[in-house]
Amino acid sequence: MQTEKVVDHIVNWLKDYADNAGIGGFVIGVSGGIDSAVTSTLCAKTGLTLLCVEMPIHQGKNQVDRANDHINWLQEHFPNVSRQPVNLTPIFDSFVSAMPPVADEEERFMSLANTRARLRMTTLYYFAALKKYLVAGTGNKVEDFGIGFYTKYGDGGVDLSPIADLLKTEVYEVGAYLGIIESIMTAPPTDGLWGDNRTDEDQIGASYPELEWAMKMKDQGKVAADFEGREREVFDIYVSYNHMNKHKMLPIPVCEIPEGLK
Repeated sequence: MQTEKVVDHIVNWLKDYADNAGIGGFVIGVSGGIDSAVTSTLCAKTGLTLLCVEMPIHQGKNQVDRANDHINWLQEHFPNVSRQPVNLTPIFDSFVSAMPPVADEEERFMSLANTRARLRMTTLYYFAALKKYLVAGTGNKVEDFGIGFYTKYGDGGVDLSPIADLLKTEVYEVGAYLGIIESIMTAPPTDGLWGDNRTDEDQIGASYPELEWAMKMKDQGKVAADFEGREREVFDIYVSYNHMNKHKMLPIPVCEIPEGLK
């Protein structure tokens, strides 16, 4: 990949989009992960105003520290960057207490994980509307178009997606070129929605390089029977997620009324 040219292309695309929309800046949620670190840096490089929002919800200290360190790094390098901490933990706890109890708390773990993402989306759009900014998405190609590894109307609710045509390994390549801090470059990827240290690989059952391989194989028309052992396992994982999460990756279905019925 011609990394320098890719970076210039994305930065120019971001600036052109904002200029054409008559918008003066971006807002982004900074989590302490590689995707938000790279996306926020690309936005900062446009020279337009960038608001970085920290939104912990029972967050692990290591994630909070990485997010804080990255924003400090951004502000050292870009005068157009500001920060806004918003502690969403009490709002989340209040939401949980308002919901009816369940017999087994594990039954609603996924629902509450998605709730965290949707509270953050709501927060970002609060600031976007207040300041007339665009919400920049942080999803990469494997997450957004491969396995649908994001929350519908949560971190999937954005105005534009600067890195959604980059594979995860390519995001790391861009991160290295941009000089993203080492603690983020070396941290295992995590969505940070569970209040513990589980990684994306723990949840999915495959690493991003493995998923990128499976994505490529499926695009080439391969099927599970073409593989065996770990390759077969990874391919099956990819296909399962791809099928299960199609509803996120396709336009919302519309029931079209036949002519003559209305």
